[in-house]
Amino acid sequence: MAEEKKLKNKSVKKKTLVNISQKGKLYITSTFNNTIVTVTNEKGETVTWSSSGHKGFKGARKSTPYAGGLAVEDAAKRAFEKGIKQVDIYVKGPGTGRDQGLRAVKTAGLSILSISDITPIPHNGPRAKKKRRV
Repeated sequence: MAEEKKLKNKSVKKKTLVNISQKGKLYITSTFNNTIVTVTNEKGETVTWSSSGHKGFKGARKSTPYAGGLAVEDAAKRAFEKGIKQVDIYVKGPGTGRDQGLRAVKTAGLSILSISDITPIPHNGPRAKKKRRV
């Protein structure tokens, strides 16, 4: 009896269906510690994602170009299987997985329409530290 109640209380999360067309957007966020990849449709709804940590890398190996390339290739292959053929690529961040990720998109079978760097650049930044007096 108690087991039945536990089963009834669990909520089942519904998966929303994402409308997938031939075109999509591929976002590569490359930090100093990890590379995160998100593939979306033209509206911006997530189709699939991957990261270096998701591929099994831990610690300092997550930030390597090889790990970033594997993460991008994994996400791109899954997007290709779901029906996306062409992508606009948006690269963000200063990490090492940027260039290797772009090469991995080609090996996954996706055709690249455009590549954009959307790394935020400060126009003025925070106030500088006061000058040190010795």
